[in-house]
Amino acid sequence: MKYLINLLLAAWVCAAGPAAAAADLLPALSELSFTSRQMGVPVDGRFKRFDAKLNFDPKKPTAGQVSFSIELGSVSLGAPELEGELAKAAWFDSKKLPQATFQSSAIKAKGGNQFEVAGKLTIKGQTRDVVVPITLAQAGNVSAASGSFTLKRLEFKIGDGDWADTSLVANEVLVKFKLAFSGVAPL
Repeated sequence: MKYLINLLLAAWVCAAGPAAAAADLLPALSELSFTSRQMGVPVDGRFKRFDAKLNFDPKKPTAGQVSFSIELGSVSLGAPELEGELAKAAWFDSKKLPQATFQSSAIKAKGGNQFEVAGKLTIKGQTRDVVVPITLAQAGNVSAASGSFTLKRLEFKIGDGDWADTSLVANEVLVKFKLAFSGVAPL
């Protein structure tokens, strides 16, 4: 009898189809960078430590979920004195609020390998709705989600106080990413 129950359970699981498996982030193949403008001059930076959780099947995007966290103290501008400044309360306040997070609320297919991910982005205790366009490329067992979006730093209280003057530091910050994963179903 136990054998029959196990056989029926296995048949039911197979008939239900596989659930979207959680994909694994490949940090060595991933990058998260940004470009801001200071007095009209572009300033490029990147974050060295971040993590992403992805549960996604490209054939069933609306069932997918994405979460993302960034260690704000891992910012790199190539100049230690600038990185030290960004850790201060007026900027990232990374000692008090060490992480920025994103949690998806919806994923839509836009055709081909294009998707749109909506969700909540939280930086310095400020949460805003964002929509991020993503292109998914696959090569072998690696899937790369890449894209960019613009955020307004003052909405997140980044560059508060004396730095709120947008003639010195622009309000718009271009965020660029390429996140590589293993374990994503084929397109």
